Amino acid sequence: METLFLHHVLIAAQQLDRSRRFYRDVLELEEIERPAFPYEGAWFQLGSNHHLHIVVRSDATSRGEKNIDSWDVHFALRVKSYSETVVWLHAKGFSEDAAENDIRKMILKPDSITGYAQIYILDPDRNVIEFNCETVD
Repeated sequence: METLFLHHVLIAAQQLDRSRRFYRDVLELEEIERPAFPYEGAWFQLGSNHHLHIVVRSDATSRGEKNIDSWDVHFALRVKSYSETVVWLHAKGFSEDAAENDIRKMILKPDSITGYAQIYILDPDRNVIEFNCETVD
């Protein structure tokens, strides 16, 4: 088998409109056409060849009320600049000083052992999103 690339990541949501607003308005992703599946959902474009698929199903796996945990299930978006992304997330209402259980909590790891800076946030359903950064600036 020859693997060409990762095509999509699928996450669960409880309220489609809330998730759509987050991924469209906060992360500024482009919503794309989705087949007429027998359950609610939305698809978003990630780069040129990748998608984020959101499903709304009562039996879908959820993180529940968990706080940010960089070791838990998550997906990562590669971004150019750590400092520009931090400023951008601050403008969107995220803060590293927010309470642990605050949905707008942001965890900053400018000196991550991975070799690239990392930023972690939660979406409205508490799915973990990592931004890994090409430069720290």
